[in-house]
Amino acid sequence: MRKPAAARPAKRAKKATAKPAEPAMDVTVGRRIRDLRRVRQFSLETVAARTDLSIGFLSQIERGLSSPSLRVLATLADVLGVGIAALFGPSPSADGASDQVVTRGLQRPELKLWRTGVSKQLLSPASADNKLNLFLVHLEPGGSTGDELYTHDGEEAGLVLEGEMMLTVDRETWSLKTGDSFRFASRRPHRFSNPARDAKAVVLWVNCVTGAG
Repeated sequence: MRKPAAARPAKRAKKATAKPAEPAMDVTVGRRIRDLRRVRQFSLETVAARTDLSIGFLSQIERGLSSPSLRVLATLADVLGVGIAALFGPSPSADGASDQVVTRGLQRPELKLWRTGVSKQLLSPASADNKLNLFLVHLEPGGSTGDELYTHDGEEAGLVLEGEMMLTVDRETWSLKTGDSFRFASRRPHRFSNPARDAKAVVLWVNCVTGAG
């Protein structure tokens, strides 16, 4: 007498995988860059010529189809005559004016560069004409601005609050631990990263724009 065939286990229904939220940040940042460009009445060709970036790449950034690095964002902000803080918060107005004084802890605008493991929370009020801006920078394990050194307008300083950060300025590299601080002119070629494999780094960072009009 044949044994009844064993019942096949029921197939588990596949759970719907939620799409990552990060690309929405690319769209938001792209729109801010486009708005800033239009406020200044710059064509894509003009920005491309001044940044050495291709028109196609710039178009992809503005449409949220490409996630720019911090180096690219700093270069674009420089050409547009603003600091990176202008890419936070609401779209910039023609005059960029703001009389806001306080930024609440739960209302901090954030720029999340999800492909590179770097995110920046803007602690000072967002405005396109601000010269001095305060950030809380989070570096995920292995997070980095990239292998290439970059420059931009201004001056910057910071204090490592948690973890470790490798900072390169010109040809010298330092390992900064919790409690260490730094300052340098942003026109000096630089890069930074978190060398840890399992720990985040948090840095209080100040940027002062000196040439933006």
